[in-house]
Amino acid sequence: MAHAGDFYQVTLKRTHYDWGMYRTTETRDPIAGEGYIPIPKEYAERFHLLNSNGTNKMDVLGQNLFYYRTADGFRHGILRAQGCHSAGDIYAKQFSENGDLKAIGAWFAYIGAVEGTRIEVTWESEDSVVISRV
Repeated sequence: MAHAGDFYQVTLKRTHYDWGMYRTTETRDPIAGEGYIPIPKEYAERFHLLNSNGTNKMDVLGQNLFYYRTADGFRHGILRAQGCHSAGDIYAKQFSENGDLKAIGAWFAYIGAVEGTRIEVTWESEDSVVISRV
C-alpha cells in the first residue's frame, strides 16, 4: 500500500494522451479526448494498486479507487486503477477518472501534453493522490 510521500513518474506516449483515437485495438469506434495515466508494473506491485481482479470486483479506496486532484487545480475527483498487463493479473496498468475516460484526456489537453511529457503521481495519504506535470 502507498503512503503519504510515495510517488512515481512516467513519460507519456501518444497512446496515453490520445487513447480514444490512437489505439492498437479495434474493439470500439474511436472517441476523441480520452486519456489515461500509465502505472508501470513495478509501482503497481510496490504500492499494491489493484484492478477488479485483485479486489474481487469490489471498489476499495486505497486499492483500486483514489481521491485525486491535479496540482494546478484543473481537475479533481476519483481515479480508478484498472486494466492489466496480462490476462488475470491483479495489478492495474493505468489510472483514469472513475466513469469518465475523457477527464484525464481533458487535463492532458489543458497542460499541452505531447509525447515525452512527464507526469508524477504523488500520494497525500493512502487513498488520495495529486497528479502533476513534472
